[in-house]
Amino acid sequence: MLHFINVMVKKSLLGAILSAAMFTSAQQKADTSFAALRDAEARIQALQKKTFHSRSETERFEGNRELLHEWDRIVNDKRLLSYDFRLKDISIIRPPDNSFLLITWNIPKDDGSHTFFGYLLSSRAITRKKSLFRKETTLEFSSYKLLDRSPTIRSPENHVGGPDKWFGMLYTAVIPCDGYFTLIGWDGNTRLTTRKFVDVLSFRTNGDPVFGKDVFRIPRKNPRRYMFEYSSDVTMSVRYDERSNRIIYSHLASHRDDPLLEGQYQFYGPDGSYDALVMRKDKWEIEEDIDARNDRSKKDNEWNDPRRPGKKKQKKIMPDYRPN
Repeated sequence: MLHFINVMVKKSLLGAILSAAMFTSAQQKADTSFAALRDAEARIQALQKKTFHSRSETERFEGNRELLHEWDRIVNDKRLLSYDFRLKDISIIRPPDNSFLLITWNIPKDDGSHTFFGYLLSSRAITRKKSLFRKETTLEFSSYKLLDRSPTIRSPENHVGGPDKWFGMLYTAVIPCDGYFTLIGWDGNTRLTTRKFVDVLSFRTNGDPVFGKDVFRIPRKNPRRYMFEYSSDVTMSVRYDERSNRIIYSHLASHRDDPLLEGQYQFYGPDGSYDALVMRKDKWEIEEDIDARNDRSKKDNEWNDPRRPGKKKQKKIMPDYRPN
């Protein structure tokens, strides 16, 4: 009996050792499969200082050309959809189902404006007609380079375009909706004003991505994306509150009680109140003057700093109210 117990213990230990070895082997195999992506990430990290922190605009764009070259080498690798990047100066967001990856960054220019760059990688179920009574659905991976056309776009809120006609911005959050994705983005714009956006990404039946969509129900406007513009000297909050399923944002107003300054956004900033976009019947509607005291996020101020090399902290022209 004792011999039998010893044999069973030995078999259990052997099984545990073999299981651990198999797990370790599988883990090592998985790690090895990402070796090329880790190497590419290291090269991209090495370029970040030159690209984003050089004092010379020429050096920043030279670094960016090298950065684009590194991205071009790997963006057709569908494993990127599940790869966990750790890049400080580049925004990488994805929805919970990992169906796409949105990579964006900005290069500040000496005149105070910004140029944006990025890639969109997606894996979509595409249905194609094979014959009169037969259709075939396949999962297809695609990658797109985003080309910033914002300098030529006169009406940012009404523009609809694909990756080659993208209104450039730096995306910081993605919100899955019914049939589309809502994005929150940042644009340094000029020395005088900063802009934030609630943008929209959708996919056509053939899988092609489109930025901008008629999903806003806003009085006297019919925007394809919602824009906030305000003084570059202040900060404002635009963020998604998952608990209440609404996008909460600082209400903007001119700090001078002068009707002649209406629309002069270099004088606009948060007035201490908050509004929200709420989802009703698959469209975003405005809800004014909400109570946001318990909804503060530590990410409220992300991406406000345009990372302009050597830029000194400017004095705010309005108080930057934040609820406790």
